[in-house]
Amino acid sequence: MKKAKKLLSILLILSMLFALTACGKTEPEPEPEPEPEPVPETKSDQELADEVAALIDAIYVQERTAQTDAQCAAAKAAWDALTDAQKELVEGEEADPDYFGRNTGDASKDDPRNADNIGKNELLVVSFGTSFNDSRANDIKGIEDALQAAFPDWSVRRAFTAQIIINHVQARDGEKIDNMEQALERAVKNGVENLVIQPTHLMHGAEYDELTEALEKYKDSFQSVKIAEPLLGEVGSDASVINDDKKAVAVAVVAAAAEDAGFADWKAAADADTAFVFMGHGTSHTAKISYSQMQTQMNKLGYKNVFIGTVEGEPEETECEAVIEAVAAAGYKNVILRPLMVVAGDHANNDMADPEDEESWYSMFDASGKFESITCQIAGLGRLADVQALYVEHTQAVID
Repeated sequence: MKKAKKLLSILLILSMLFALTACGKTEPEPEPEPEPEPVPETKSDQELADEVAALIDAIYVQERTAQTDAQCAAAKAAWDALTDAQKELVEGEEADPDYFGRNTGDASKDDPRNADNIGKNELLVVSFGTSFNDSRANDIKGIEDALQAAFPDWSVRRAFTAQIIINHVQARDGEKIDNMEQALERAVKNGVENLVIQPTHLMHGAEYDELTEALEKYKDSFQSVKIAEPLLGEVGSDASVINDDKKAVAVAVVAAAAEDAGFADWKAAADADTAFVFMGHGTSHTAKISYSQMQTQMNKLGYKNVFIGTVEGEPEETECEAVIEAVAAAGYKNVILRPLMVVAGDHANNDMADPEDEESWYSMFDASGKFESITCQIAGLGRLADVQALYVEHTQAVID
């Protein structure tokens, strides 16, 4: 009987313990349903194109900053990510599909000439610059190569004054060209003692003035600093003033234009009712008289079928409408347009020769209805051997 009671007590205790354990248990809460992944917002083709346009506009500036390299890379990467259809939609304050999309030739044929190990003597060739690869290689590099061949004891280096162009070439082609400040800093760090600067500018205009201003703060960084003459030499006081430099350029460019057109010389072209129109840039600077002087020089040489014009229409007699009237009044039926510029870049390809632009010189001559044919020669002065030789003479003069 005692054993039975004891057993019953044990069972009672066990059942109580089981009940307590069961009461302490809690059912696991169900795991929450996973939230659906957010659907990424899809940007329209135009929105993507606008983003690229903004990136291009950000590097279409004349000032280099600490962010410029990264901005150039970002703009190119964003452009490469677009489809062909999206690229056609790129349009900004300065941006358009041609910024990255236009084929201007092989950039690898150019040489940025930005190497160190310069030595004591540097010949810095300063140009406005161009984003047209073929013209950069033929015109600017052509001059630089001629100078290096003529002065083997000097290290020829390059600087562009247009940061807009430097950024364009860097972003599109990965080619880094020094601006004026970078080039001068490179010269200082390399211990250059004698610095000669040869501008490829046409005249003593605004760009030449900017070059001399940029050089001012570095004048004490070298033992000697000299600036050679631009292509056309001294400006002179009025339209009658000409010099040997202007004569040499006139003879060279007319001969090249006649040869490229298949004529023996300018006279053979005149006999075939053909006029040559050389289009310069034009400027509001006092140096604009240089264009009138070039017309005087052509007249002095007897080139009756040669006319000088300018994109900017300064001086006034060089604006397109005035030149059209002058050529028509002289009785010529065929016109050959060619740039009077060191580089055949944007102005030559667009302002002069673009048949789809109603404001281009080609279109305006054609629309006048006064001529039977209009053709364009896209070639800068810088590729002509006689012009390169003139730069060599100018450099030799300051070295001497």
